[in-house]
Amino acid sequence: MAKKKGSIVYKCSSCGYTQPGWLGRCPQCGEWNSLEECITDPNASTPSLKADGTTVKIKPVPMSKIQMEDEGRISTGDSEFDRVLGGGATLRSAILIGGEPGIGKSTLLIQTVSEIMKQRHSANSFRILYVSGEESASQIKARAVRLSLAVDAMEILCTMRLEDILDALDSINPAVVIIDSIQTVYSVQAGMIPGTVNQLKYCANELISWVKERNSVLFMTAHITKDGMIAGPKSLEHMVDTVITFERNSNDDFRFLHALKNRFGSVNELGIFVMDANGLQTVADPNALFITKRKNGIPAGIACVPVFEGSRVFVVEIQALTVPAKSSMNRVYSDKIDSARISRVAAVLEKRAGLRFSDQDIYINVAGGIRLTESAIDAALATALYSARTDIPIPEHTAILGELSLAGEIRPVTKMKERVKAAKEMGFTTLLAPQAISGEAISVEDIQSLIRATFKTAASKKQ
Repeated sequence: MAKKKGSIVYKCSSCGYTQPGWLGRCPQCGEWNSLEECITDPNASTPSLKADGTTVKIKPVPMSKIQMEDEGRISTGDSEFDRVLGGGATLRSAILIGGEPGIGKSTLLIQTVSEIMKQRHSANSFRILYVSGEESASQIKARAVRLSLAVDAMEILCTMRLEDILDALDSINPAVVIIDSIQTVYSVQAGMIPGTVNQLKYCANELISWVKERNSVLFMTAHITKDGMIAGPKSLEHMVDTVITFERNSNDDFRFLHALKNRFGSVNELGIFVMDANGLQTVADPNALFITKRKNGIPAGIACVPVFEGSRVFVVEIQALTVPAKSSMNRVYSDKIDSARISRVAAVLEKRAGLRFSDQDIYINVAGGIRLTESAIDAALATALYSARTDIPIPEHTAILGELSLAGEIRPVTKMKERVKAAKEMGFTTLLAPQAISGEAISVEDIQSLIRATFKTAASKKQ
């Protein structure tokens, strides 16, 4: 059933009398020039509108008269989750969390509810509503019992009808609302089949509109497609304030939480968790995840680089392998670093360093399963490829950073001092960078000087 369109009426500002046409004088109270143009909204359900369904026509306000309000936040009780959100969940905001089935979206949210309840001693004044369209109430309680979570004060509503959800929201007025998942919610106003484009846009808009008018936070989980994108129209991501993706690494134990969009914080922060029998646990030492501990030295094709993820620096290990091409065309196999970047770096090495890669298949991996996108990894990637191709290992405790231009130049990157400091704290004694920083890093200007500085010691030992 389609929504009814609003109509224009004229309402007296003195007595409230309404009529379809404008008059200079109100027929009921006799006031002159008191009739104002209003719009009736038969679908209006927000308490800010008038009881008769009318609202005064919105007019622009000068910027100088707008008062700024402090953004209140609710801590999730988890430092990693709070970091990704920008310091906690902002009031009157909508947060969309997408991830593949079984990755732990529901576990993350029910653990968040438990932590919030620990911080809030009065459940009567701080209520939490968990709406599930996929699981039964007994399944949700079984998960909470299995994880030993104290969520007895949480209220559960198992339904897929939007109208039932809105009625429950109006009756209990919760401070935190969880919708698991938004693809299961439907409204008779947009059809009877959940998951359609119209259903997602309409239902999400109604829920977001409700939370925007109250000091509440809305969490919505979302399905993803086989390509890893959030299912449904792209406008769903535009409607919410924060879009978070939940990913896992290759060994299926670690989970990476990062924001694709955040109106109240940085989109570069990374949250790292490990999934065990007790649910999602924060990783105490993230750097240990990205560096492999070896007893017999570093093999060829391994290079380390300090990378920035939000406000933190991680030293990450890039692994490269080259083998003769199995066909007339070489191929690049990589899912953690863009294949186009790898091909570009290999082409620069072939042109500027005289090392042939056009007849080689290239395999690239990143320890820990993190995805690398910044240009600061170019120099380390180049040395890893050179090491793999020549079978000369890079000396231990060596970190490399810098951007590689097509001319073979090693260019500076942002926050050099912070990267060098983090590498030093991790035990790296030799650092190669585009510019020396207070004598703590060896300066390299181009790909030739980078290769000489990196492999000079290793080559002499091999000879």
